[in-house]
Amino acid sequence: MVENTQAPVSVRLDVWLDVACLFRTRSEAQQACNGGKVDVNGQAAKPHRQVRPGDEIRITRPAGRRQLVTVRRLEERHIPKAAARDLYEDKTPPPSPEEVEARQVERAFRAAMRVQPSRPPGKRDRRAILKLKGR
Repeated sequence: MVENTQAPVSVRLDVWLDVACLFRTRSEAQQACNGGKVDVNGQAAKPHRQVRPGDEIRITRPAGRRQLVTVRRLEERHIPKAAARDLYEDKTPPPSPEEVEARQVERAFRAAMRVQPSRPPGKRDRRAILKLKGR
């Protein structure tokens, strides 16, 4: 049996996104592509689109964040996560101080909402919740 060690010329977008660990599963990558959350070279991309080295992929993440990566290498099979980071170059600009603060407030709000109160929120609690939401 001869093993094919040549790198593929092109790979399906959803497979590459999964192998590069940019999404947890291939089906999650497919849903993002079908939902219009993934662009390749400035065009909306479907999961079956073929990607090649040099392609720029823009992924829209929750809360309006965007991740910009450039394909360096292609793989069809899963590889260790440390090696998967070598498949792409992350060109995402660092978040602004306002974005960092907004994320911290959002995390604090989610953590506060996870705690189940022993009683329904009173007037003071509702005001604190509204203050966290920024209203």
